[in-house]
Amino acid sequence: MAETLKTRLGSLELKNPILSASGTFGYGKEVESFVDPSVYGGIVGKSISLEPRKGNPLPRTWETASGMLNSIGLQNPGIDAFISDPSYLPRMSAYDTRVVVNLVGDTVDEYVEMARRLDSESAVDALELNISCPNCPLGGMEFGVDPEATRRLVEAVRENFSRTIIAKLTPNVTDVVPIARAAEAGGADALSLVNTYVGMAVEWRQRRPRLGGITGGLSGPAIKPLALRLVWLAAQNCEIPIIGIGGIMNTDDVLEFIVAGASAVQIGTVQFIRPRIALEIIEGLGEALRELGAGSIGELVGTLETDRDAITVRQADEDGGEEVPVGE
Repeated sequence: MAETLKTRLGSLELKNPILSASGTFGYGKEVESFVDPSVYGGIVGKSISLEPRKGNPLPRTWETASGMLNSIGLQNPGIDAFISDPSYLPRMSAYDTRVVVNLVGDTVDEYVEMARRLDSESAVDALELNISCPNCPLGGMEFGVDPEATRRLVEAVRENFSRTIIAKLTPNVTDVVPIARAAEAGGADALSLVNTYVGMAVEWRQRRPRLGGITGGLSGPAIKPLALRLVWLAAQNCEIPIIGIGGIMNTDDVLEFIVAGASAVQIGTVQFIRPRIALEIIEGLGEALRELGAGSIGELVGTLETDRDAITVRQADEDGGEEVPVGE
C-alpha cells in the first residue's frame, strides 16, 4: 500500500482512507469470500449492544430509486458473545487493518459499561458511538438530536475508553453543527456522518408499509448530495477529523467527500452490489494522486474553494441593485 494513501483520525493512523460502514459488512467473515477485509484502512463492525437484540420484524429491506431502505433494528449477539465468540472480535483482530467497534445503547450507563470492557481489549483500535440509528425503538437517535445529551454521552465514554472515539451523527436534525460541536466538546476524536435518513415505502393496493418496522433508514446514491453538504458543514465548524458517509459508489465520490473536508470515508450500500469495490477505489485514489501531483491524501482534505464573491450576481431593485447570492 502506497504511503501516500495514509490518513489520520486523531492519533489513529489508517493505511488508506477507506473503511466499511457499520451494518453493511457484518463483522468481516461475511465478506471473506469476496474480498479480504485487510485491504480496508479500517473495518467497522455491525452495531453491538450490551444485551443481544433480535431486531425488527420482516421484511427489513426495500429497494428504492437510487438507494435502499433498511429496518434491521440493530440485531446483534450482545457484548459478551462479541468479545468471546471466535466469529466476532477474535476473528476481526486477525485482519491486517484497524478494528472499529460500533456501539449502541439505551442509556449512557450501557455505553459506558461496553466502553469499559472494550478498553481492556487490545484488538479494538476505536469505538464508533452510534447515536444516530433511526431503526430502534429505544436508545440510539435520541442521544444524537440533542447537543447536551450528545456531549454528556461522549464525555462519559471518554472517561472509560483510552483510545480513539468516533461519534456517528444523524442527518435527521434541523442543524447538525451544534451536535457536531457537542461531540467534539465531549472528547470525541473524530466524527462520522451521516447515518441514514428516515424514510418509508408503501404498498398502496394493500394499504401496508413495505417494511416490518414501518419506517427505515434511506441509504445509497440518493443521499450523497445531502451527506456531502453536512460533511462540509461539520468540517467548517469543528477541529477534529471527519469521516464521510453517504452514497459513495466510486473513487470520484470518495474524492468529493475528501475535498469537502473528510479525512476518511466509509462505504456501505455499494458493497451489497459490488463487494470488491474497495479494491477499485483504493487503486483509483492512487491514480488520482498521481494525476494531481499530490504527495498524499492529506493534501486534498478540505481544499474545496467556496469564494462566494465569485458566485454572486447583480440583481436590480428599487434602489439600483444589490448583490444576491445565486440560489438564495
